[in-house]
Amino acid sequence: MAEDTTTTAPALTLGQDSVTEKPATAPASRVAPPLPEGKKYVWGTGRRKKAIARVRIRPGTGQMAVNERELTNFFPNEDDRRSVLAPLTTISMVSGWDVFARVNGGGMTGQAGAISLGLARALCIAMPEIESALRNQGLLTRDARMKERKKYGQKGARKRFQFSKR
Repeated sequence: MAEDTTTTAPALTLGQDSVTEKPATAPASRVAPPLPEGKKYVWGTGRRKKAIARVRIRPGTGQMAVNERELTNFFPNEDDRRSVLAPLTTISMVSGWDVFARVNGGGMTGQAGAISLGLARALCIAMPEIESALRNQGLLTRDARMKERKKYGQKGARKRFQFSKR
């Protein structure tokens, strides 16, 4: 029994050494290419449900403003912030572009989806070579789902008034 513990102990330390030898490398942030002569911004429009976003980007340091407010102040929910940053994280350029968005209509999640689509479209105009990467992640696809309208003679879009046989 003592022999079994001595043989397993070096195997555990050997496994730990091999884990520490591998360096943990995060993907390096790429630098944004310069815009064509005479252009200051690249524009992209995104829509989701009732929300419409006009997004403009320029090479910069990673500044994000939504309706002239900081991204973390405008979207308190982490999932919405992650949705907005999805196009930049896909191409690993979170700190390469300054993003300024104007959004109105809809709710918070719809506005986040609209900004994400507008940002992806603007990035495709600025860097056409990344279009396939964004399309593979589904970031260039317009989500056409909308709220269904209420029908006459009913209580809602699908709900009916109570039916009585007698």
